Amino acid sequence: MKILILGGTAEARELAGRLVAEGHEVVTSLAGRTQEPRLPPGAVRMGGFGGIAGLCAYLRAARIDRMVDATHPYAGQISFNAVQAAQETGVPLVRYMRPPWEQQIGDNWITVETVAEAAAALPPNAVVLLTTGHTGLEQFMERDDCRFVVRTIEKPAMGLPGHAELLQDRPPYSLDGEIALMQHKGITHLVSKNSGGLQTQSKLEAARRLGIGVIMIARPAYGPAHEVTSVEAAMVALGLAS
Repeated sequence: MKILILGGTAEARELAGRLVAEGHEVVTSLAGRTQEPRLPPGAVRMGGFGGIAGLCAYLRAARIDRMVDATHPYAGQISFNAVQAAQETGVPLVRYMRPPWEQQIGDNWITVETVAEAAAALPPNAVVLLTTGHTGLEQFMERDDCRFVVRTIEKPAMGLPGHAELLQDRPPYSLDGEIALMQHKGITHLVSKNSGGLQTQSKLEAARRLGIGVIMIARPAYGPAHEVTSVEAAMVALGLAS
């Protein structure tokens, strides 16, 4: 079976490895935004498809049997496009995304729907650990009544103003490291997307222990797909379970 994985996550790499090991032809598509990405087993395709029409054309030309959306939960347009392309071409779509984090006893969360709402929710004079990536960064930087520690894997395209500092780092992050960072920088608020997963979960535990407020940006709704949260469930959804 020939399977297209829309990838870029650890889950996508794990699934690609499983499928390749079982003899399937796998192509993983990466957006190409990350320098030196961790490549999965099988073939790799870099760059976008050119919208819904381009994705449909690729699915047909490459004779794809199944498509898996295993992108980041906030990947955005490609996940919307995958739903539409699956409907137009008839290629079955499986959405494989890690479960979201759930609020625990002792957490001080505010859940919002958008980056703009998250930026507006910050109180004046907040010292913020910002872990939402590049998208919408400018909206936070407009809050010049706050100070920001902007943590990203890649350096943002925009320059940061004087009330923000850049911290380039790649997960996983340890609990001790997150606590030390928050204490050293005097963090009062954490802003995060609800990405789920273990690699960055320690920031939430650190915030809980230190009594730091969390502004959590909820996941978008991408539309109908067979959604799963594990490799085994993905194999079943693909009709490939042994």
